[in-house]
Amino acid sequence: MENSSTSHRLGRPDVGADGPPQAASAREALQGISWLRRVSSKTLDALASQAVLHRVPAGSLLFNQAEIPAFAQFLLAGSVELLGVRGQAETLVELLQPVDLIVPAAVIGNQPYLMRARIYEEAHLLLVGAEAFREALACDHGLCRAVLGCLAAQFRRQVRMQKNLKLRSVEERVGCYLVSLLGQADRDIAVRLPIEKHLIASQLGMSRETFSRALSAMGKFGILVRGDVIEVADASVARARFTLDPLIDGAEPIDLLQGKAIR
Repeated sequence: MENSSTSHRLGRPDVGADGPPQAASAREALQGISWLRRVSSKTLDALASQAVLHRVPAGSLLFNQAEIPAFAQFLLAGSVELLGVRGQAETLVELLQPVDLIVPAAVIGNQPYLMRARIYEEAHLLLVGAEAFREALACDHGLCRAVLGCLAAQFRRQVRMQKNLKLRSVEERVGCYLVSLLGQADRDIAVRLPIEKHLIASQLGMSRETFSRALSAMGKFGILVRGDVIEVADASVARARFTLDPLIDGAEPIDLLQGKAIR
């Protein structure tokens, strides 16, 4: 199969239009986040005065569960693993992508983090002091609406994940995951898995061994996985067997809530 026909790597959004990773200042980074565009300039100035841009290398621990947040953390570029931890065991809850707030519920409530956060790909972060962030939320209706929109999107992503885990068999979860990576192409597709196989297995609620067996069984539906590359000669067979559900598999972007902003 010719890999040059259709080959792409998913899970790497173009951050430039939504939150430039190379912003020269905290104020510029805030200005570049589309879902903050209804927040007043006064509030953005106040947040920027209590903020710092931070670049964190892959593999770094961002925070551990049970820690009290010191910052509201905007993920501008890269990716972050949100991990549930029990003893020495870890499970992937979500791979967070830009542009998003990292576990804002803990920051808003001044409560301990329920998850560990580790940098998967080098991340560009904007850190805003937690107390300053809470004060701005209390004072600015536009910021409050923006953060509510962020929380709504995060909640809906978790509901989608739970429906996937509880309403589909192992074969369906793996098949639908692979089909979702194929995009719109029909033939001669070569797609690289976006993250490591053990992380995909964890996100799909199964062991690495179970995931490997399910991948091997995908051949009867025309999906061959060689290393970290999916190869499909004709996607129609796979799509016929694994029909995507827009209420489970669809994207969940952060949207501005409807209504006029109040200054």
